[in-house]
Amino acid sequence: MKLNKIITTAGLSLGLLLPSIATATPTTFVHLFEWNWQDVAQECEQYLGPKGYAAVQVSPPNEHITGSQWWTRYQPVSYELQSRGGNRAQFIDMVNRCSAAGVDIYVDTLINHMAAGSGTGTAGNSFGNKSFPIYSPQDFHESCTINSSDYGNDRYRVQNCELVGLADLDTASNYVQNTIAAYINDLQAIGVKGFRFDASKHVAASDIQSLMAKVNGSPVVFQEVIDQGGEAVGASEYLSTGLVTEFKYSTELGNTFRNGSLAWLSNFGEGWGFMPSSSAVVFVDNHDNQRGHGGAGNVITFEDGRLYDLANVFMLAYPYGYPKVMSSYDFYGDTDAGGPNVPVHNNGNLECFASNWKCEHRWSYIAGGVDFRNNTADNWAVTNWWDNTNNQISFGRGSSGHMAINKEDSTLSATVQTDMAPGQYCNVLKGELSADAKSCSGEVITVNSDGTINLNIGAWDAMAIHKNAKLNTSSSSAPSTESDWQRTVIFINAQTQSGQDMFLRGGIDHAYANANLGRNCQTSNFECAMPIRHNNLKNVTTSPWKANDNYLDWYGIENGQSSEAEGSATDWTTNVWPAGWGAEKTVNTDGFGVTPLNIWGEHYWMLDVDMDCSKAVNGWFELKAFIKNGQGWETAIAQNNTPYTSTNHMAQCGKVNKFEFNNSSVAIRSF
Repeated sequence: MKLNKIITTAGLSLGLLLPSIATATPTTFVHLFEWNWQDVAQECEQYLGPKGYAAVQVSPPNEHITGSQWWTRYQPVSYELQSRGGNRAQFIDMVNRCSAAGVDIYVDTLINHMAAGSGTGTAGNSFGNKSFPIYSPQDFHESCTINSSDYGNDRYRVQNCELVGLADLDTASNYVQNTIAAYINDLQAIGVKGFRFDASKHVAASDIQSLMAKVNGSPVVFQEVIDQGGEAVGASEYLSTGLVTEFKYSTELGNTFRNGSLAWLSNFGEGWGFMPSSSAVVFVDNHDNQRGHGGAGNVITFEDGRLYDLANVFMLAYPYGYPKVMSSYDFYGDTDAGGPNVPVHNNGNLECFASNWKCEHRWSYIAGGVDFRNNTADNWAVTNWWDNTNNQISFGRGSSGHMAINKEDSTLSATVQTDMAPGQYCNVLKGELSADAKSCSGEVITVNSDGTINLNIGAWDAMAIHKNAKLNTSSSSAPSTESDWQRTVIFINAQTQSGQDMFLRGGIDHAYANANLGRNCQTSNFECAMPIRHNNLKNVTTSPWKANDNYLDWYGIENGQSSEAEGSATDWTTNVWPAGWGAEKTVNTDGFGVTPLNIWGEHYWMLDVDMDCSKAVNGWFELKAFIKNGQGWETAIAQNNTPYTSTNHMAQCGKVNKFEFNNSSVAIRSF
């Protein structure tokens, strides 16, 4: 059963009235930041519904000022449903399609202010001098500026002056409240189930209470109140009106995962002075603080790779609050930049695994964490906590599930007690249970006859198992976990200059694997990645980039990998070394230069790895090159005689493969 109304109940966050679960209760929502309505609808149908997400927070759907920056959405001109996300008909279509998929829509709602300045909005309406299609100057407070010092000592200015110059609505006014309530009620009539009230701290709690008295029904409401302590306006003032964003959760979790010890987290939540679990919306990061705005502290974001995975795993496994997963895009350091110019669902291509949309909600550790939370909601308590006093932890959710995180550079080897039934379970962070429950697409964890688990978790890794991911081994043996490691070499010829380096990304096409291999790579990105072990670590330039690079994949740097890397690093090679170049450099001695494997010429960049060929498609896998400080990514490739159609190079595992940059030619030979 899905969360529709919050009921404060001792022992339960979210007020869930929990039945015996046949279908797991959705417990987590996702912010599809800057997604258009067609993309949201398609994502609900294809992924969010099937994967058990409860709801989507969408960007403000009303008319706003024009411009490409993300924050233009937060400067309203009117309440007409005409925005960068789409028009009213498209919005209604999205709400209906998501509802049919079992996913609610939460609307980011601007109740504090209207746009600054003057101009024309996205629906063609003019505004200026506090005059809008729905408001006149008398509907606003007198202009004054909120100073930085006001947040600590001047409640009046925080709630009556202008936030970054935005026209501040007189939210105590009956007309203003009626106008906002009419907008909210219109959205509810369409089918919207929840609302995020932006900048709620700048609106008196009593004004929000009066507004909600004019709102139909009891929608889910969560109020953005940034309160890190020492504020003139506190988050606790808003608890009676709905849920409240707990920003201390984000900053304290980030600080602990970056600089502290995970062992500290055994009483995370109320024990750390946070608001009651039943009132808190929590997140690892949100669209503001990942950009250094809005209460930002030591925040972890998608740019942190595996650290971000592990922080989200903890949030989703630990019983506190109503979690929100962030789904971002790469803004390349430009904190004003709007979303990418390409749709997420782009004519059959999912633009989630390259340099634009990040789609963190699809990352296997995060989607698996949601699955774990959904299937452990009936045991809202931490049991059998274990830690090594540092950064290895494990805890249970009674007989419903158990998890462990290893944020250290060495293997976690320990025997821990659980309350789970003996048997074999699918690690839902890395794979899925088959429909017949007889196999797991990823790692299998064994609970011993006495309820213990002999943990063996690699560096910077995690596991999570739950009662509904148990294998039925009564009539079949445990799934094979055999690997097939073979030396594999890739050469790509490209004319480069000093200061330029080549990186590779690759794996198996997600759509092909889903349709033909039964891997469900949309859920577990590991299923379409090629595990690798670098053989050449002698190049002093590239060797640091290869550290902690364990997969040839489509997802960029891995956790612990250098931020300078753009994938899997390659080394420059040649088959000749003219005397004029000075002392000869060789791959064998120096990690670059002459190698007997290069029989073609200069400027052949080489990746030399051992690769798990069991992950390949009849021995084949895809790859594409990126030249840093140079040509960038290759264009589309049209290689012949491949096992399936691809716009990338296709190589054979266990062979020497030679390609040309931006060219479809290929030569493959045995060692």
